Amino acid sequence: MDRCGLLGEKLGHSFSPSIHKYLGNYPYDLIELAPEALPEFLSRGEFCGLNVTIPYKKTVLPYLKTLSPRAARLGSVNTIGKNPDGSLWGDNTDWDGFSYLLSASGLDTSLKGKKALVLGSGGASVTVRAVLEEAGANVIIISRSGPDHYGNLSRHADAYLLVNTTPLGMYPNNGAAALSLKELPHLQAVIDVIYNPLRTALLLEAEALGIPAINGLGMLVAQAAASAKLWGFCSDAEAQTKRILPLLQREKENIILIGMPGSGKTTQARLLGKVLHRPVFDSDQEIEKELGMRIPDFFASQGEAAFRQVETRVLARLGAMSGIILSTGGGAVTRAENYPLLHQNGTILWIRRALDQLSTKGRPLSQSRDVGDLYRERAQAYAHFADHAMDSQAKKSETLRRILEVLS
Repeated sequence: MDRCGLLGEKLGHSFSPSIHKYLGNYPYDLIELAPEALPEFLSRGEFCGLNVTIPYKKTVLPYLKTLSPRAARLGSVNTIGKNPDGSLWGDNTDWDGFSYLLSASGLDTSLKGKKALVLGSGGASVTVRAVLEEAGANVIIISRSGPDHYGNLSRHADAYLLVNTTPLGMYPNNGAAALSLKELPHLQAVIDVIYNPLRTALLLEAEALGIPAINGLGMLVAQAAASAKLWGFCSDAEAQTKRILPLLQREKENIILIGMPGSGKTTQARLLGKVLHRPVFDSDQEIEKELGMRIPDFFASQGEAAFRQVETRVLARLGAMSGIILSTGGGAVTRAENYPLLHQNGTILWIRRALDQLSTKGRPLSQSRDVGDLYRERAQAYAHFADHAMDSQAKKSETLRRILEVLS
C-alpha cells in the first residue's frame, strides 16, 4: 500500500501519527522535506494521501490538478489525494477542524453579529476567518501591522471571542503570548489553535480569569478524520473525532504527582509507568543530574533559594514534555511560577500521607524543620496546584488502583 503522511519542513513533535494510528490500519509517516525537494517528491506520487503543514500549504498548489471549492476559496491546501488518472487533488480539512471546535464549544450558534478577534494573518487565520464569517461573526484580524494591531486593541474591548492562530506559545517556546486577556474585558470565549502545549499561556490566563477556553487538539483530530474520510479510510469523521479526542488527550497529557517528601510519589510514579507504559521522570533526580551533586550537598552550600531556582528551570523543561509521568519534589509548590509549568500539559495529583508516616531520610528540609510546620506552610499550595487529591493507602497497589480510577 502506498503510504500516507504529513508533509512539512520541520515535524519533530507532531501528534498526527498518533491520530492516524487510532483512525485505521494504514501507514502514516512524517515526511520532512526541504523546499527544493518538494517538486520531485510530488511528481513521483509515491503516496495515496498527504496532509500538508507549514510552510507548504500554498507552495503545493501548482502541483495540483483539481481543488475543492473551499481550497480554491482559501488559496490553501492541507490535504492531498490522487485522482483516478494519477494526478493530484487538494482540499482544506482545516475548515472541518475549526468548525468542529466551534460546534464542540457551542459557539457555532452564538456568533451572529458578535465581534471575533483573530490573532495572526497567516494560512490558519484565513481558514478561521472564513469559518467565523460563515457563522455570522464580525471578524477583525489583529496583526503586527495593518489597521488593527496589538497597539490599538482598546478599540476592540467589546470583543466576544478571541482566536489565536499565531505560533506564539507553541512548543518549544512555551509560555509566550501575544497579549494579555485583561485588555479585552468582555471576552466570553478564547480559542487557541495550538495543541502543544495543551494549555498555552493564553489558555492558562483564560482559565485563571474564568473565561471558557479550548485548545486546538480537537481541530487537529477533526481535520485528520476528515482527511482520512477523503482518502477512503474513514466513513464517519465526526464519530471518529469524538472517539479519538479523549484517547489522544489522555495519551499526551502528563501525570504529575505532588505531595510532601516521603509521601510515596516516586514509588507510585514507577508503578504508573509500568502499568501505562510511559516514561517516568523524578524532578529531584533530574536536578541532581544538572547540578552534578546530591541535593543535600547543594542545599548545604548554596541554600534553599538557589535550589528553588534550579528546580523551576528543571520543571520548565519537564513540564513542556508530553505523555510523561513526573514525580516532583515536596517543595515544588512553594513557587507560584511552577504551577503553569506543570499544569500546561499535566493532570496534577496530590498524594497525601499521615505526617507520622513520612520518611525524612535524605531530605534536608524535612530533617531540619518540624514536619507539621512544613506541611501547614505548604497545604494551601498543594490544594491550589492539585486537580485531584488522594490519601496514600497502606498497600501500594491500592493507591495505584485509586490513581488509575481518577485518571480513567
